[in-house]
Amino acid sequence: MTAPTSDRATEFASLAAEDRVAARLYTDPEIFDWEMEKIFYSTWVWVAHESEIPDAGSFKMSHIGLQPVIVNRDRKGNFNVLLNRCRHRGASVCEVPKGKANGFTCPYHSWSYSLEGNLRGIPYPDGYEGVAEKRDLPLQRLRVETYNGLIFASFKTDIEPLADFLGDAKLWIDRFMKQGAGFPVKVQGEHKFRFDGNWKIQLENTTDGYHFPIVHRSWMASVDAETADMLSFMTDEEAVTHALGNGHSVAIMVPEHVDLEVDDGTEELQERFRPIIDELSETMPPEQVRRIVRSMHGAGYNLNLFPNLSLSMSFFRVLRPISVNETEIQHMALGLDGGPDSVNRERLRIHEHFQGPFGFGTSDDSEAWDRVQRGAVANPEMPILVNRGLGREVAADEGWKTSHVTDETGMRESYAMWKRMMNDDR
Repeated sequence: MTAPTSDRATEFASLAAEDRVAARLYTDPEIFDWEMEKIFYSTWVWVAHESEIPDAGSFKMSHIGLQPVIVNRDRKGNFNVLLNRCRHRGASVCEVPKGKANGFTCPYHSWSYSLEGNLRGIPYPDGYEGVAEKRDLPLQRLRVETYNGLIFASFKTDIEPLADFLGDAKLWIDRFMKQGAGFPVKVQGEHKFRFDGNWKIQLENTTDGYHFPIVHRSWMASVDAETADMLSFMTDEEAVTHALGNGHSVAIMVPEHVDLEVDDGTEELQERFRPIIDELSETMPPEQVRRIVRSMHGAGYNLNLFPNLSLSMSFFRVLRPISVNETEIQHMALGLDGGPDSVNRERLRIHEHFQGPFGFGTSDDSEAWDRVQRGAVANPEMPILVNRGLGREVAADEGWKTSHVTDETGMRESYAMWKRMMNDDR
């Protein structure tokens, strides 16, 4: 794309104010193109979880912005993220969503590459003497770093370390992974869908507690009373949202489950899990049974990692921009790697009840997101408000901007980062 002038970039950035954003942010294709360049191709973007590529040769296809990539584990155990584009004529070298391979071969002219992306073979090489050397034509490799099982990649080679980018969000990633209850967390199922709306509409949603009892009213009516009570946080003063910096935020909906290793023993285990409690009690001590069952619904919060990943209570939500008005969402159910089969089955059933084609949450959320996009084209001069709770926002002891979980502190944090990156002021 052609980069806008500095004045144009400043204009784009000015469309996000502290308490409102312009509707153009959802509808302007030029802004979308600039977002790909200045955000998705200029920062750390989540591409996979380690459990998805467990062995040497394991791989999965992923995306960074609009660009397709391959994430794999080589024979040394290292993770590689390779641009899915042959160096010869540009064809993709992989079209299998996930699997295991010794390398990748372009189907057009059979140029073949190693797991590290090195060009290994060119058929009929006699036409390339003096004009091409294999060592000069590897697949493009991206910078890769990991944190607690999460794999990130970046097109920028001189980018800040991932740990610095994640900042205070690392604490919440660590707490989120405690839902493994002593076992590693693994991805045990996924589904994808698309909605007709801009990617930032979903980015806003994950730490938007205000919509939950309204949009998900039917789901609340469908669950047992204990689960519904657990997620009735509208008047809970301890249910808050923290802005963590760098666009990241966390919305705490079940304060007693913020750190699943903290348990005073007074919380009663949900009766709906009685068959699992009885089964586990036959082979496990009471404290281990309790730890697993208390973790069944996941962590007590949604963590938003700018720009494309949410750790949402008991699942990963990944967003992929398709165009200015289309976004793909991937929901990934989590389980206990090596944990009891009955527990992982129940976690899948809980996930399916809210997410998936037959769940309540996916259809309700996507309808709301679609309608935001449709409405945003009406009177583009009318702003989108993100000012709920601004007047009662305070600083937590850690320095995080904090307000109630129904407030829009998380959205303001995301747009503050969006504004900085769009204006190249980093």
